[in-house]
Amino acid sequence: MSLSVPSWDELLDGAHESALHLEMRDTYGVAGEAAVLDRWRATGEADTDPQSAYWRPWVDLVRRTVARGVTVRRARIVSEPVSDYVRYEHTATVVNLAAGEEVRWLPRRRASDIALPGNDFWLIDGRLIRWNHFTGEGASAPGEISEDQAAARLCATAFDAVWARAIPHNEYKIQ
Repeated sequence: MSLSVPSWDELLDGAHESALHLEMRDTYGVAGEAAVLDRWRATGEADTDPQSAYWRPWVDLVRRTVARGVTVRRARIVSEPVSDYVRYEHTATVVNLAAGEEVRWLPRRRASDIALPGNDFWLIDGRLIRWNHFTGEGASAPGEISEDQAAARLCATAFDAVWARAIPHNEYKIQ
């Protein structure tokens, strides 16, 4: 059965207990980030204002999700030394934290013995998976929704293993 892919608002508004996000790429080429990433590369300045036009929709969504008692956690597996994209992402993570997300970083070398799904994902309430697909260049490709129980268990187990080893954002030093 194919499920339609909900918007980010629908996905997080539908969460009751938890929204877990695992990111495993060292670079993303998402069109919506191109301008802010180019600015950061050129000037070293990143938009870290949670109320800016760029960030506000995400911040508002996460804040209302967390206000309902939903835990929102994001874990990132990264190669070291990190890519320029991860350097930018690390700088901008203060916005995720301000919104109410918990964020941790795991050096890839410490993830070698963890069984990981083949794609980044969001896991909602331990049962609904939003697979994030990307092209080889890191551009967003159409996402996919699954309620497959075995895949949800894999995602939950992988996320828990990564989270247990990962370093809280405020303690992770970029290499």
